[in-house]
Amino acid sequence: MHKYILRRCAFGFLTIFGVSVIVFVIMRILPGDPLVAVFGYEGFTKLSEEDRAHYMAELGLSDPLYVQYANWLRDIARGEFGKSFFRDDSVADLIIRRGPLSAEIGLLSVLLSWIIGLPVGIISAIRPNSVMDNSARFFTILFIAVPGFWLGMLIVLALLFWFGYNPPLTGVPLWEDPWSNLQIVLGPAVVLGVGQAAYIARMSRSSLLEVIREDYVRTARAKGIVERLVVLRHALPNALLPVITLSGILMGLTIAGSIPVERAFGVPGLGLAMFTAVIERDIFVMQNLVFLYSMVFVVINIVIDIAYAWFDPRIHYQ
Repeated sequence: MHKYILRRCAFGFLTIFGVSVIVFVIMRILPGDPLVAVFGYEGFTKLSEEDRAHYMAELGLSDPLYVQYANWLRDIARGEFGKSFFRDDSVADLIIRRGPLSAEIGLLSVLLSWIIGLPVGIISAIRPNSVMDNSARFFTILFIAVPGFWLGMLIVLALLFWFGYNPPLTGVPLWEDPWSNLQIVLGPAVVLGVGQAAYIARMSRSSLLEVIREDYVRTARAKGIVERLVVLRHALPNALLPVITLSGILMGLTIAGSIPVERAFGVPGLGLAMFTAVIERDIFVMQNLVFLYSMVFVVINIVIDIAYAWFDPRIHYQ
């Protein structure tokens, strides 16, 4: 088990290194001049060549690319992520201030996806081709097809016009005001969680249907064990293995989906900060947030792999 964990961590480190190279290169080949984003086109045209060289050197963008990359890795190791072009606060302060809201949304959406999706998948597998199964399959396909940001905007408009509801517009930490915090994160978490629940329900249904037909399940039934215990104790633990793997993949949808969903709900999280940085072409904010999202995704998948191996010890030897 220890060798397996070390091997997965080594692969994760190599993946993070590769992602850092890709993110750095993409940020440098984007069209446009960073100084145009900072000063605007008219202000940029008024700058002399000396001023342009001075500002590029001040931003650290005049050094060779390998020097810029090495300096970036050094700053990440120190916990320094540079500053925004348009704001006085650093990217590290931005992550500390807005990160908890995005983390709450992600964790709550995953929790909701399991609470909603797993029971629906189990019921559909136990009663295949029934009215309940057909209804569950219809709604799972529907929520898989519906874009999260569109569903989020519908929810916001419905709450606004029908109930006159206006959620808080500023980020409130959970430990300061739990009710206001819940009003901010619940909407985006429900939108993301429902979409993930549809995938969880589909995967758990198909996996459980396959496991139920195995010989050891039929043997358990032949011994006279109650059907509920047969499903929960014998079939479900093995059926959950693909669902656990799927959850790691769905975290990518959560991370990517948080950007338009936070924009739709106006949540002052990292997703909204990413959206704003893309619009303003704030290179340092974009670069560090994309790398942070990638690193979180890799770490989560390492944890999922370890959990998978814990449930199925045969994975250790592969």
